[in-house]
Amino acid sequence: MLAYLFWHRAAAGVDRAEYEEAQRRFHTAIGVPSACFRLEEMPFGRGGDGYEDWYLVDDWAALGKLNEAAVDAGRRPSHDAAAALVGVGWAGVYGLVRGEPVIPEGVRWLDKPLGERTDAFLAGQGAGPAWRREMVLGPTPEFCLGAAVEVSRLRVC
Repeated sequence: MLAYLFWHRAAAGVDRAEYEEAQRRFHTAIGVPSACFRLEEMPFGRGGDGYEDWYLVDDWAALGKLNEAAVDAGRRPSHDAAAALVGVGWAGVYGLVRGEPVIPEGVRWLDKPLGERTDAFLAGQGAGPAWRREMVLGPTPEFCLGAAVEVSRLRVC
């Protein structure tokens, strides 16, 4: 199971309600398990608020199909409407290393210390789902661990 994550911020002057409604329309149309969360703080040192989108796919081939589907004739209007409001974005691909293949409602983002074995690191993080970065497409943390829902992360779609 893979998760494509996209962190983004609205362009200057874009109304929050309009931005979130455009996100909801796109996520409704996309056809894979997905979610969009409003964040009080980005998880990778970029400062400020923003959004975190999750898209779940079975494998790398399905990720390619998701990429094509996002802009096919049926979805292009909702994609382009949402994309036109984005000011800046970063992305990453994460693979599920333990737990259920569902979008976590709460998360902890962290990097494994250099030299520490992955299995030992994860064992020290307690039970629960864990996603590990597979492909770097920006300044993203190495691990995403499921956690209790925090007020700094609000599902908008």
